[in-house]
Amino acid sequence: MKYSGWPTPGELVVGRVDEIEDFGVFVDLEEYENKRGLVHVSEVASGWIKNVRDHVNVDQMVVCKVIEVDESAQQVDLSIKDVNDHQRSDKIQDWKNEQKADKWMEIAFSEGIDDDDFRRIANELIDSHGSLYAGFEQAAIHGPEALDGTDLDDDEIDAIVETARENVSVPYVTVTGYVDLRSPDSDGVEDVREALEAAEGNGEIPEEIDLEVTYVGAPEYRIRVQAPNYKTAEDELEASAGRAREAIGATGGSAEFHRERRTDEE
Repeated sequence: MKYSGWPTPGELVVGRVDEIEDFGVFVDLEEYENKRGLVHVSEVASGWIKNVRDHVNVDQMVVCKVIEVDESAQQVDLSIKDVNDHQRSDKIQDWKNEQKADKWMEIAFSEGIDDDDFRRIANELIDSHGSLYAGFEQAAIHGPEALDGTDLDDDEIDAIVETARENVSVPYVTVTGYVDLRSPDSDGVEDVREALEAAEGNGEIPEEIDLEVTYVGAPEYRIRVQAPNYKTAEDELEASAGRAREAIGATGGSAEFHRERRTDEE
């Protein structure tokens, strides 16, 4: 998604070299609609420049620092030399990430949505998480909870979360569920304890998975799973609840799994 406004002084922008003249370089700004900037020859590289074409080529992607913006004159002054290698690398990666997020938006809302709604949804993600990519990344990690602070409706949230979980590669995801454990026996505390040990996996959980079972308030216990991807996390969460159900059931008790809390934490 391209921004409709103007960049601000000091901002780093990605552009494509459109035209090269002896006095400088014209750059089409990839992140802004119908915006073009000028890199004066003195801002192309440090030191004396004999030939601008020795430093840049037409169609080359460049990262520039915005020096000055004059909206009335439709003028954006840029600098290439004021951007160091680290800044350039980070900005290019951010730009590539946003391009991915644009494609994810198209996947999530490819049908039945007009341009205004498309932009509205994108802006909700940007306002909530700082960028379109970060919004999808948080949706992949935390699910619908990542979008609680937005004005998106349930269908829009579901579309974003589903698309994020199918397309975003994240270092880990966390899922949470709750299980109510009940035992009719006089020694029910021991039955519950064994069920909790079973839920925790009895020390047989794979190293890449972090599984934690904590007390919320009788009879409710929280199961929290952190894993490399959503499917693995969900599978392990269901398996944990299943082990608890099997263990407590063997003693005549019962286990009920649910995704939302039913009691207040103590």
